[in-house]
Amino acid sequence: MTVPIITVDGPGGAGKGTVCKRLADKLGWHLLDSGMLYRLLALASINHQVATDNERALQVMASALDVQFRSLDGQEGIRACLEGEDVTDLVRSEDVGMIASKVAALPAARSALLARQRAFAEPPGLVADGRDMGTVVFVDAPLKIYLTASVDERARRRHKQLLDKGQSATLARLVEAIESRDKSDMNRPIAPLKPAVDALYIDSTSMTIDEVCQHILDKAAERGLVSL
Repeated sequence: MTVPIITVDGPGGAGKGTVCKRLADKLGWHLLDSGMLYRLLALASINHQVATDNERALQVMASALDVQFRSLDGQEGIRACLEGEDVTDLVRSEDVGMIASKVAALPAARSALLARQRAFAEPPGLVADGRDMGTVVFVDAPLKIYLTASVDERARRRHKQLLDKGQSATLARLVEAIESRDKSDMNRPIAPLKPAVDALYIDSTSMTIDEVCQHILDKAAERGLVSL
């Protein structure tokens, strides 16, 4: 049986997490937050004092990563647990994100997580959120989205998220962090961040989450993946 898959790739802050959660909830499909997997691996490396250049140790850690994802009613996104502890807010920090970018550039770590990611493709369907979902992990997905937004808009969104959580942040530092992460992701030798050749490109800078979701759902309906 072929499982319908919608991949949503793009840089951090483009709205992928919120969009994918809403799509999965609307369709009743499974949700894969691949970026969260790399962030969890990065956090595990910090907790266990494993250097980001120790590729063999990170490969072993990735293969046995003790993680669970939970979707809570009334909340955006999903909750992530590492070794039994809810670390959702912690793994979304800019510092962990930078380490995750380094970890994601290691071929052995990516290989160890590849089969784990593909295992999420189960009936009735999957919405996959990441940076290489359409280019590497699910190359045969019938609908691929590349979702982006301007750096300033992505920094503004991230700034609001942090303030809403009572955390301090400056827009200038967030812009710098986002630009650095983009450069790292786009220039890494293994699975660099880029649109799949057959991806639908969406710039969400001036769009609401509802508009983005509806646009994707319309395209999914056009391709016979869903009935609206």
